[in-house]
Amino acid sequence: MTTMADIAQVFDLRTPYLKAGRTTENRSRTDNLTVTIKVYAEGGENAMHNHSLQDHAFVVLEGEATFHLETDENVLVVGPYEGIMLPKGANYWFQSAGQGNLVLLRVAARVGERGHGGRLTPDGRPMPADSEENKRGVRVELPGKGFGSPGGLVA
Repeated sequence: MTTMADIAQVFDLRTPYLKAGRTTENRSRTDNLTVTIKVYAEGGENAMHNHSLQDHAFVVLEGEATFHLETDENVLVVGPYEGIMLPKGANYWFQSAGQGNLVLLRVAARVGERGHGGRLTPDGRPMPADSEENKRGVRVELPGKGFGSPGGLVA
């Protein structure tokens, strides 16, 4: 018999700060829910896109993010301890708008069919994670520095 103790997952949000690039690291996952920590040294994520089978939310833990919703001109600025909920199919992109690293908690729930539906452009084309449109960049960590560690230092 499976118990809650067998399936419960404890996860950690501590993560290195970055000198350049960005990071996306899954911290916990079930069939329906994913918890991810994301760090951006600068810039942002993607061109305008959506997730057709996934509701998701971003919570700004540190820094500031400007979200562009449906158009490049429709913007919302989200600061520390604030979040934004994006239902499946909502078109968006975001960028770091503050000083220092942007640290985000992303929580996503699958809606409907199996899988997350992938990242799609507004006209329905796939936007793979490693594509030029997705603006992946090279990740360069700041040695010894990290979010969630005492004094910002990674143990």
